[in-house]
Amino acid sequence: QAFFYLLLCVPRGSSCPPSCQCTERAGAKAVLCSSRHLEEIPKDIPKDAVFLKLDANSITRIPSNAFRHLSHLEELDLSRNAIEKIDRAAFKGVAAGLRTLDLSSNRIRSIPKEALLALNAKLRLANNPWHCECALQEVLWEARLDPDSVQDITCHTAPREEYVGKPLLQVLDAGVNFCSVRQRTTDVAMFITMFGWFTMVIVYVICYVRHNREDTCKHVDYLKSLPSTQGHAE
Repeated sequence: QAFFYLLLCVPRGSSCPPSCQCTERAGAKAVLCSSRHLEEIPKDIPKDAVFLKLDANSITRIPSNAFRHLSHLEELDLSRNAIEKIDRAAFKGVAAGLRTLDLSSNRIRSIPKEALLALNAKLRLANNPWHCECALQEVLWEARLDPDSVQDITCHTAPREEYVGKPLLQVLDAGVNFCSVRQRTTDVAMFITMFGWFTMVIVYVICYVRHNREDTCKHVDYLKSLPSTQGHAE
């Protein structure tokens, strides 16, 4: 009975995942899951976790609502994993309180801007094989990036070969605007589409007129033939 009552006294959500170590840091719960060969984010992270380290694992994806139940979370370290995909709602539920988010040294090529722009956390995005594009540019201008790691956000691929291998900040400082390039591409596509529709309408009108002209000519010829037919009959 004493053991049963003891279990009832343990706060819910305070258990520690078997692959992690839970400890107290300055009176706040820290969950340490570094270098544990994890391939996904543990499901049973304590709800009162304030510090969460998941670095140096083999995590490949951050799914939607992965940390939604961690309303007290302030620091999240996901560096040195194999992350390739981050869902739009990956950090939903922790946006308000999160102070630092480390995504450096992963395999991230692109990221939905919605996943990061809602955060107030200081971001570390260095040492990823980034594809330099409009969404990444918007993240750079609008998100709170760690100033010590901004220079290490490098273009692994880009629309033009001359940008490859250069820090994104350097490319943007040179006057490049990936968003305007995308806008011009969209405008050209819309122009081509409109021109195609306009051409189809013109062709239809021409065919319609020609068809009606042929029908009119046939009808006129028929009418002209009527009197001569009647004359022969008399």
